[in-house]
Amino acid sequence: MPNCQSTPVARPACAVQTTRCFLASSPPNVPTKKTWVALRASTTRESSSMADGAEGLSLEEWQGWAFPAMVAEVIRGLKSLEQETNSRMSFGGLGGKLQGSFKVQEDIKHRALYNSLSDPEKKLQYFAARQVACRLIGSRGYLCQKCWLPMEDCMCSKLVPCPLGCGIKFWIYMHPKDFLRQNNTGKLLWQTFGIQAANLCLFGIHEHEEIMWDTFRHSGKNMVWFLYPNKSLSPKSVEDIFFEGPFTGLKDQKLVLKENPLNFVLIDGTWSNSAAMYRRLKAFDQKLTGGKNRTNKKDRWISLWDDEDLPCISLSTLGASVMHKLRPQPSWDHTCTAAAASGLLSELHQRPELSVCGLDKQAEAVENALDVLIDALTTRRLRMGRNRTHLFGVELLTTVLRVVRRQND
Repeated sequence: MPNCQSTPVARPACAVQTTRCFLASSPPNVPTKKTWVALRASTTRESSSMADGAEGLSLEEWQGWAFPAMVAEVIRGLKSLEQETNSRMSFGGLGGKLQGSFKVQEDIKHRALYNSLSDPEKKLQYFAARQVACRLIGSRGYLCQKCWLPMEDCMCSKLVPCPLGCGIKFWIYMHPKDFLRQNNTGKLLWQTFGIQAANLCLFGIHEHEEIMWDTFRHSGKNMVWFLYPNKSLSPKSVEDIFFEGPFTGLKDQKLVLKENPLNFVLIDGTWSNSAAMYRRLKAFDQKLTGGKNRTNKKDRWISLWDDEDLPCISLSTLGASVMHKLRPQPSWDHTCTAAAASGLLSELHQRPELSVCGLDKQAEAVENALDVLIDALTTRRLRMGRNRTHLFGVELLTTVLRVVRRQND
């Protein structure tokens, strides 16, 4: 993967149109070609005036998805407020949030707009869109748009791409608060496997969720699994997955593939947010999807396949995650998204139907990418003068886990 530091921050004014093949499966109300609204690039974290027009947003910056309508609407509102108040947006502090006098005015305006929305679904969509819009603006000229690290800490040149075959597709169902977060690990999946094999779907972004569910419809019920420890049901494991579709048999020691992929959904958010994200995967406001005379929330899964429960699986081989010291978890049995994906691939490799796919090598590729992220974050902390005792614990835990992995292999 090319080093994104070699790419100039500023881009010439242009309009970029989406041409990604997966947009062909977009719902009817989402255009397959759409001019993307973007913001002026800046070498500082202060937004330049946006009154002079829009510039192109690269495919890498938005992972090839059509620019969400409500995100664009929020950006237009921010541009308008910038002109009204004659002040410029600036971002900083923990999480790169809005700062200064503009923040005060924007906070008043967005709270008033949020409270004016009577539909809970519209409230959620606005919340998600505002989170994404502010993170997109605040990251321009500061974060690498591929690895989400500051430009001086970019790790893109150290990541080794690895194609994910066997008809497997990951869906990283990400909370907006984790979007563009430096220590997020879900991003490692599309950085390793590519955006056709690992798709980003942002919680509360209508266009994203519709594309994901449209793919599920085409794939079929038995081709969709959610990696989530649903404690209210009898736990299922990788051994319980029923393979069909692309997994039709072996020919010359190679898997015979068909069109529809085997979809695995990874919920990428804090453990407190993941419960709400899981509930949304089940309960979805059907009146927003074009249905007629549908005014109540319906179970999306039931509406598709007349099944009350999402097909959830848990992993049996996961240990403590190397991200625990850099990003504390509420429990040691909780792990990060990338480690969960690696564990899933390792367990899938044990299935006879997939033994020729080399999924163990692809699991190792994710682990290697996670090591690269750990090293990049650790190096940044050292350079910024963070606590060395804390970093020693990170290094010790990382070393121990690497030894354990080698012993298990």
